Amino acid sequence: MIDLHDSHGRHIANFVSGQLHDVQGRNIGHYLENEGIFINMQGYYLGEIVDKRRLLYNNNSAYKSICYGVYGNYGNIGNYGNYGNIGTCFYAGYSDVKI
Repeated sequence: MIDLHDSHGRHIANFVSGQLHDVQGRNIGHYLENEGIFINMQGYYLGEIVDKRRLLYNNNSAYKSICYGVYGNYGNIGNYGNYGNIGTCFYAGYSDVKI
C-alpha cells in the first residue's frame, strides 16, 4: 500500500494491489503498469505518481485523450487512516488530481 498526496501534501488516495482508492476506501481508479498511469472509473487518464508519494495530473500527458475502457469497481478497502501532511511541493507541468 502506498499513501498518495497532492501538491499541498494532503493525503488524497491509497494505491493498493493495482487499484486506486480515495481516503474513505472507495475504488476511484486503476493502474496501468505499462503506461505508468492511473485511469479513472470511466477509463480516462487520472494522473500518475510523481516523486514516489504524490498523485498528480500531468498537464502535458500523451494519455489524456485515450479511453482505456472500464475495468470495473473493485469495491471499498476501508479507511487506512490519516497519514498527515507531507509538505508542499510544486512540480512544473503538473496540477492536483481532481478526485
